[in-house]
Amino acid sequence: MRNLIVCNIMSLDGYYTGLSNNVMVLPMDKSFDAYNLERLKAADTVLLGGTSYRMFGSFWPGVAGNPDASPTNREFSKLYNNLVKVVVSDQMTPEDVAEAWRDTTRIVRRRNAHEEIAALKLERGRDIVMFGSHTLWNDLLMHGLVDQLHLMIGPVVLGAGTPIFDGQPSVSLQLGDTRTWNDSGNVLVRYDVRRQET
Repeated sequence: MRNLIVCNIMSLDGYYTGLSNNVMVLPMDKSFDAYNLERLKAADTVLLGGTSYRMFGSFWPGVAGNPDASPTNREFSKLYNNLVKVVVSDQMTPEDVAEAWRDTTRIVRRRNAHEEIAALKLERGRDIVMFGSHTLWNDLLMHGLVDQLHLMIGPVVLGAGTPIFDGQPSVSLQLGDTRTWNDSGNVLVRYDVRRQET
């Protein structure tokens, strides 16, 4: 079975965005970029919600050819452009798919999402990774479809914004790993999701 891995950054006080959904208040530094590239290299599928897909699709396709972008981000863009992208959305149509990603994007409707993602996890392959997509991964976590949370905690207290978790029923986690970087105040914590006994 393939692992479904959530990769997100958050503030020390547990916010996924600042006010007005501003993500730029979070310290997305070189450690953040390098870790996301590491996760993408271990994956062959990216799972996204519609909002995150539109945001990423308007930015990442062109980074590979941008000489002003960092080598890490150019490599990330090249990988991202070629990986399969599964988007869960009721609003998206084929016309909304990013032009550069047209051949690598599949749209799944929300009513079919749990069944389709469960089937995707049973296929042979590498990790399925999620970036952003806060609403979607919280729902999948609640329904037992997320295997690991890779949360990068930044050295900032926002005081308000969008909480990283949606106040859903409790989920038991087991610490798998932690990581720090010499040139960053970010701390990475990796948790494995403990399955409920049936």
